[in-house]
Amino acid sequence: MSVTKIDRAARIIARCREIASHTEISGETTRRFLTPPMHAVHKLIHDWMVAAGMTVHVDAIGNVRGLYPANTTKSPRLIIGSHLDTVPNAGAFDGILGVVLGIAVIEELQGKHLPFSIEVIGFSEEEGVRFSTPFLGSLAVVGNLYAETLARKDRDGVSLTEAIRAYGLDPAQLPAAVLSDESFAYLEFHIEQGPILESEELSLGVVEALVGQTRMQFVFDGQANHAGTTPMHLRRDAMAAAAEWIVAVEDYASSHKGLVATVGKVEVSPGAGNVIAGRVTASLDVRHAEDSVRNTAVAALTAAAKSLSAKRTVQVTFVTQLEQRAVPLDPSLTDMLHTAAARVGFTCRRMTSGAGHDAMILAPSVPSSMLFLRSPRGLSHHPDESVLPQDVEAALATALEFLTLLGDDKSKLKDGHA
Repeated sequence: MSVTKIDRAARIIARCREIASHTEISGETTRRFLTPPMHAVHKLIHDWMVAAGMTVHVDAIGNVRGLYPANTTKSPRLIIGSHLDTVPNAGAFDGILGVVLGIAVIEELQGKHLPFSIEVIGFSEEEGVRFSTPFLGSLAVVGNLYAETLARKDRDGVSLTEAIRAYGLDPAQLPAAVLSDESFAYLEFHIEQGPILESEELSLGVVEALVGQTRMQFVFDGQANHAGTTPMHLRRDAMAAAAEWIVAVEDYASSHKGLVATVGKVEVSPGAGNVIAGRVTASLDVRHAEDSVRNTAVAALTAAAKSLSAKRTVQVTFVTQLEQRAVPLDPSLTDMLHTAAARVGFTCRRMTSGAGHDAMILAPSVPSSMLFLRSPRGLSHHPDESVLPQDVEAALATALEFLTLLGDDKSKLKDGHA
């Protein structure tokens, strides 16, 4: 890696860490949607974008948007984006890296203009922390931010509409935040947030799909009773039924490729050490890239809960809280991204994203692609989240080659549509 390449990767990492210093809570990185520290982040992003040759504005939902023009007056538009908000006590790279890399791509063009314009977007919200609903920034740009969402309130009783106004923005201008009709492709860089790339000693992964997800709640109702006086064979132990089912969930997911199933939350009543559990409430999170596999798994795990409960004379009820379909990314853009990585010397794994990202909101409206960077130790949503300079360089080099391939593909540029 040349000195120049080392410097540009180091600059990207330093910028991410500078953004991380702007936080609601001293000593950690916590930056929710449209809170005061976001003003400083917007100023940084604005200045970097302007210096790179972009015209910049902040739309009505708080997305920072920089436009780098094409070499013709009317042209198709590539969107590059990710998010600027964080979870509580976050790392420096989740979301932010994708925005800073987007700006770096424009900087590396050094004033050269392409047959398409490039819009870099720092989405104002993706994590869903402040208003308990995610993707506010990307939902606004595809025109799917509705009145019931705007009426939602945070824990301080501030509505989303009020938060927009308090930040100095006008919610009446939200229709103007929708992407230009000239938008023909979307590219997102993101850390993997998992251990797969590191386990295979790879810098990059090309995402082919974002998993579908089902979230449910199961309630096991048995009979609370004295732990010392109730014989084992006469018990209706809700905890035992739930525990056996939890192991069955793990066993089922482990035997089906690509499937993940998690029981991450359990509440026990009465919750005393000398009382047999009368009720156990348990969560279930099931994810897979193919909806048919996920739906089959949900049916099987629901049947297992019924069977295991009946065996222990325990009643079980369940409710579905979230049903989210899998989102495939554009095959031709995915192939192009894979080819770009190979051309600049990087083996690139094809993979599925187990987490949600802004790309899943853009994909139904704009052909979309996504490039993962290795997450050292698989850490994310954690203060020790990090990236490796060589992986940042790999992503930047891949992106620049991707632009070349995209510019050569006349079928994608025709009339601004894929």
